Amino acid sequence: MIRTEKDLPIRNICIIAHVDHGKTTLVDFLLRQAGAFKQHQAVEERVMDSMDLERERGITILAKNTSVRVKDTKINIVDTPGHADFGGEVERIIGMVDGALLLVDAAEGPLPQTRFVLQKALKAGLKIILVINKVDRPECTDGTRIQEVVNHAFDLFFDLDASEEQMDFPIVYACARQGWCTTEFNDIRPLIEGKKTGSLEPLFDLILDNVPPPPAEASVQPEDFRMLISNLTYSDYVGRLAVGRILAGSIKKNQRIQRKSVNAFGAPISENFTVSRLYTFEGLKQTEVEILSAGDIGVLAGSELVEIGDTLTGADVVQALPRISVEPPTLAMLFSVNTSPLSGQEGEAVQSRKLRDRLIREVRNNVALRFEETALPDQFRVLGRGELQFAILIEQMRREGCEFMIGKPLVLFKQGTDGERLEPMEKTVLDLPEDFASEVTALFQQRKGILSKYDLHPARSVNAKSRVRLEFDIPTRGLLGIRSRYLTVTRGEGLFSSQLLGYAPYKGEIPHRTSGALISDRSGSTVEYGLLGLEDRGVLFLGPGVPVYEGMIIGEFNKENDLNVNPCREKKLTNIRAAHAELLVTLSGIKKMSLEQCIEWLDEDEWIEVTPQSIRLRKKVLSSNLRSIKRSERLDG
Repeated sequence: MIRTEKDLPIRNICIIAHVDHGKTTLVDFLLRQAGAFKQHQAVEERVMDSMDLERERGITILAKNTSVRVKDTKINIVDTPGHADFGGEVERIIGMVDGALLLVDAAEGPLPQTRFVLQKALKAGLKIILVINKVDRPECTDGTRIQEVVNHAFDLFFDLDASEEQMDFPIVYACARQGWCTTEFNDIRPLIEGKKTGSLEPLFDLILDNVPPPPAEASVQPEDFRMLISNLTYSDYVGRLAVGRILAGSIKKNQRIQRKSVNAFGAPISENFTVSRLYTFEGLKQTEVEILSAGDIGVLAGSELVEIGDTLTGADVVQALPRISVEPPTLAMLFSVNTSPLSGQEGEAVQSRKLRDRLIREVRNNVALRFEETALPDQFRVLGRGELQFAILIEQMRREGCEFMIGKPLVLFKQGTDGERLEPMEKTVLDLPEDFASEVTALFQQRKGILSKYDLHPARSVNAKSRVRLEFDIPTRGLLGIRSRYLTVTRGEGLFSSQLLGYAPYKGEIPHRTSGALISDRSGSTVEYGLLGLEDRGVLFLGPGVPVYEGMIIGEFNKENDLNVNPCREKKLTNIRAAHAELLVTLSGIKKMSLEQCIEWLDEDEWIEVTPQSIRLRKKVLSSNLRSIKRSERLDG
């Protein structure tokens, strides 16, 4: 049934926080308690994490819209990513909302991504509601830590030059996983102990009382319609769908409107089209409507060319709105057609045209990524923010059945006003057991990191081990490949987060990988006997029975140069029986490399071959007699 969506009180909010502070869990309970689901409807946990990769990794990757009805008011909610690599998702939806729930973990307190998203929200003039989540954590039993986190949040507002009005933010204490919150500090303990029952109603009331309604212009003439596109989705039935907030006027189904955009060279272009469908968000569903009015967040179909940042208007005389801008990328990665001998055997051997089209499509849907041509027709550069952002894109393409190759991520340098070389710097916050602090400090100082802060973390773990919080200012180059080493040093107990600070003078050479590679010198299948003879040469990445080719990397050499080896060597058989029984000898261990580990390990003269079934490491030059094994020669060449 098609409804008419008009004259309904509206509030538009987003939920912003550091990764794993409970955003998506809070949205789950907001939807449940607002009646978005039927009484007997089976609902999965983290319903907003719709992508397979989001559910597998337990993080939000894409910003998503939903809505609830509370006291005859429609509240549009945008769930945003918390990882710094996906900050572009946060930046482009800020213009769709008028308020934000700033979610902060009651034990961890504000972290780098908290600062990043809050800075954007304050700059946009959003009304902030501070939500101290996870107040039931063991570290917060006496309430002291909760008060400290509130003070840290207040200091953060002050550091970010918040206005007096923004500094007067309301505070709510919540336990999202149990579905309750309170504005009274003294009610936290009774709610945790079950002496009182609670719900999220205090949070709904704060949203209605503190978040202003969207500014709506009185005119509803068709030519006054304006809408800025902040997101894109796709429907198998009506094609590309544009998502955004209606800033002025109203829009009706079958109305003729104009799209204002720019071409690849930045020149303005326009397109006239008819609106074929209009949708609004109702819970997790898109409900078709006949009309959408100013202030609401809606979905519109009718143009296959619409892109993020475009302005939709009702008349040609209406000026285009400023396009959405995000922080510039700091890393670049090469994508290439798969040229290995095993190309096409495990997936679709993608031609350069298809690879180019797929990357351009991704860049159109993600404003934080950029696309560049290279001098070679089968290689393309994608510019982004972090290794995780690239890994997600690669995994998505891999699951689509594509085969391709990727190169080592390289940092993007700038030139200063005096001609000096500038490189991106990041503030890294580490939360780890105190026992590992000296090793971690040495690791980051080797990567040109400067320790700016060393604090005993007030929050204690359950087993009462003391933890520390370290802050480093470190070049982005120094962070490449450091995450896995950091987790190894901290025995998996360390937390790691970072935020881009800006650009600073070049800090000098940083050692990336001091070891070489074990490289197959022929094609065939690996044999256990051949691999046994290579175990003392380094760490093997492959077990027996795996197809290999000349130039393919099968392990890490324990010296700095490369070593060409024969992993296919079989034991010679004779017709003479040995007098003693042969001992059963097996491989002691294989290091299975994930995609992220391969990206961290990769050197500049190597490719990662990505197929739907396998991830292989290889040299760019396959033939052993055409490449040097010496580190200095192979990297310079």
